[in-house]
Amino acid sequence: MTELRSVDRYAELRDQRLAARLAAEDSAEAAGLDPFERLTCRTHRHWLHQCIGSAAHVVVVTGHRWCRACERPATVVVDELAGAVRLFCPSCGRFPDSPANRQVVRACVRSLAAARGG
Repeated sequence: MTELRSVDRYAELRDQRLAARLAAEDSAEAAGLDPFERLTCRTHRHWLHQCIGSAAHVVVVTGHRWCRACERPATVVVDELAGAVRLFCPSCGRFPDSPANRQVVRACVRSLAAARGG
């Protein structure tokens, strides 16, 4: 019954592959999937790479999209044609290298591939 409600939650989405993936990741998250490993965003109802630039995806405590050295949100640039994701600090211009930021890049690259049907 919970799975049916989860699918219904996304029924209005035009991209039914996205809707199915959102529902599947909701169920997987309830079963223990790390929310930072999702390829979709339940808040924005998009593929992760499409909304990762939102301020809602900056998590200072864990360091996701955060430059600890400059204490600023990191910027994400997604090139959908090339399938590339770049994260950098707008203050120092460097990649704020941390496990959390490497995870952001990996998840976005995987999100791009999933959106393309891969």
